[in-house]
Amino acid sequence: MEVSDYLEGVTKRYLEPFCFYHVFGFVCIIYIAMTLTRVALKRKRLIREFEQFPGPPAHWLFGNVNDFLQDGTDLEKITTWGERYPYAFPLWFGPTLAILNIHHPAYVKTILSSTGANLFGEGLLVSAGQRWFRHRRLLTPGFHYDILKPYVKLMADSAKVMLDKWEAYAKTEESFELFQHVSLMTLDSILKCAFSCHSNCQTESGSNKYIQAVYELCDLINIRFRMLPYHSDIIFHLSPHGYRYRRACKIAHNHTEEVIRKRKEALTNEKEQQFSQKKRNLDFLDILLCARDEQQQGLSDEDIRAEVDTFMFEGHDTTASGLAWILYILANNPEHQEKCRKEIQQVLKGKDSIDWEDVNKVPYTTMCIKESLRLYPPVPGMARKVTKPMTFFDGRTVPDGCIVGTSVYGIHRNATVWENPNVFDPLRFLPENTAKRSPHAFVPFSAGSRNCIGQNFAMNEMKVVVALTLKKYILIKDPDHTPKMIPRLVLRSINGVNIKIRFVENEP
Repeated sequence: MEVSDYLEGVTKRYLEPFCFYHVFGFVCIIYIAMTLTRVALKRKRLIREFEQFPGPPAHWLFGNVNDFLQDGTDLEKITTWGERYPYAFPLWFGPTLAILNIHHPAYVKTILSSTGANLFGEGLLVSAGQRWFRHRRLLTPGFHYDILKPYVKLMADSAKVMLDKWEAYAKTEESFELFQHVSLMTLDSILKCAFSCHSNCQTESGSNKYIQAVYELCDLINIRFRMLPYHSDIIFHLSPHGYRYRRACKIAHNHTEEVIRKRKEALTNEKEQQFSQKKRNLDFLDILLCARDEQQQGLSDEDIRAEVDTFMFEGHDTTASGLAWILYILANNPEHQEKCRKEIQQVLKGKDSIDWEDVNKVPYTTMCIKESLRLYPPVPGMARKVTKPMTFFDGRTVPDGCIVGTSVYGIHRNATVWENPNVFDPLRFLPENTAKRSPHAFVPFSAGSRNCIGQNFAMNEMKVVVALTLKKYILIKDPDHTPKMIPRLVLRSINGVNIKIRFVENEP
């Protein structure tokens, strides 16, 4: 009996801890082995799927991440690789994340014309399938001619606030950075036009929290994409960057929720609601709150917030990027700037503002805007996940589940499509020249059924701002500040976009 008790004691003392630690270690080894096997199999599958598409050499672990130095030369690499690998090439962002980067209109047509490729997320910009079709149908009335027409005056009012602030720079002709000013102006404009919300964001002291949150989200998404450990949701969530991401999301969501809350309060007043429907120029948020489908079902609160988030971002950040680069390129091309100014002066005939009827009377200015959007597309790239096998015109195929990236910048700078692609030449957009090109050669607002629902809104705003800016100021190149382009969710510059200005003299 004593011997058995002794052996039992020895077993408990030595073997039980031994078994626990070894079993735990064995389970960890099995888990790691299974994970590595899964990674290896997925990588093998991706290599097989993309074997028809040669591309730049990629590190087995980091992929092509280290090729992108974030120094202003990343987009140049895309065009260089595009010359070496026609139509499309894969880019690797880790051992199991690969994107087929397409940069030719013939390939873009296949992707953008297909219903078998979906974006990621929930808003109209990125939602998929029947959800997207339903939302698109419900929101299309928000961009009707009658809705857009009164927006021109609101856009002009926002632009004038910005231009009045610039008088200090015109008096000294000192260099200043465009992006921060234009971002506040486009945010002010979208709040007025789409949400009937009159803010003082352009004149308030300090930086705007919403804009700073959007900037931070763009940077954090790029960081997560580039850093292999952050591809794991758990690791990213627990990281400092994950905390910053959630905090920035909360600021952005709180901003949109406040806009929605105020509008709902106004619409609960029956008289206000009847008045809104009688004036026939409902804003975007009215459409969201009042939209009904065939079953008389409206959008849920979650759907409304997703669409407001989407349009708030698309309506201010992408337009701000487009405008900043347009003003920059006009400063660098004074002869084209002067042609635009003369056209604008002739149309406005001394008026202090611009009307709806004037927007379509500036063809040369419109061509300059389009040429700037070609050289500096506000959204330099977009990605879709293929939901069914897709075959391109040359017979090469991608299976379902592949991620296909459309390099808008690469298409717009493709030397096989555009002659002297890096030269600013607005005459490319003369009707006779446009007719000779594929409609998918110029896609700043995407194309096909998933094109940007707000593109007319954006073009109108860019025309209004450019017209009023050139009417008041001469834009001057700053030789000491050359922007270094960097792709984020929108096209930005590492070192800002700087110009100088002076007042227009002897205005007719």
